Amino acid sequence: MTLKDKLQIIGERIHQAEQRFQRPFHSVRLVAVSKFHPVTALHSAYQAGQKAFGENYVQEMVAKAQALAHYRDIEWHFIGPLQSNKTKLVAETAHWVHTIERLKIAERLSQQRPPDQPDLNICLQVNLSAEASKSGIALDEVVDLALQVQQLPRLKLRGLMAIPAPESDFERQRAVFAKLRTALAELNQRGLMLDTLSMGMSDDMEAAIAEGATLVRIGTAIFGQRPSAA
Repeated sequence: MTLKDKLQIIGERIHQAEQRFQRPFHSVRLVAVSKFHPVTALHSAYQAGQKAFGENYVQEMVAKAQALAHYRDIEWHFIGPLQSNKTKLVAETAHWVHTIERLKIAERLSQQRPPDQPDLNICLQVNLSAEASKSGIALDEVVDLALQVQQLPRLKLRGLMAIPAPESDFERQRAVFAKLRTALAELNQRGLMLDTLSMGMSDDMEAAIAEGATLVRIGTAIFGQRPSAA
């Protein structure tokens, strides 16, 4: 099966879920998670119509962005943990950052975003499952951080992101994603006008779409098993 075939299958799953859960057509966008996969695979995906790519590591994203710079409509989504010493590269390269959990990181991105580039799209990462090993802020911290980040120049707060603990039961998947949907609604009641829920991967994408996902992050189902980092 070609990469184009795999993208088509994922696209059909998204559209079927949109129909099933009465979401508007094309209200859910696919971010192809290309971590550790070669530039040639991203080139093939782009040729098949995929424009948004997610990367977990700063240097890898920068290298791929440079290699594919001739594709001016590619959209780079940084979806990994971000340390202070890497914010400048992300501020200069990414179009989206999904993993903000500290005001300090957002402030550095704001300061380092080149003024000739559009505002950097930001999502706050929420730890829905309260797992000590997972990144993200607690639900009760969302409002305070959102109100602070929204004030920063050269950033555009778009919404919330989560990576819940694996769960096989569909209704339990939905129940977890519903927490993020509710948190976004509460922010909008405060006048923030956010429009993005970045949630859902290969095994829980339909449940995420049922609860309002606007960005789903899919890797293995498109590119196959990841090569090792080495």
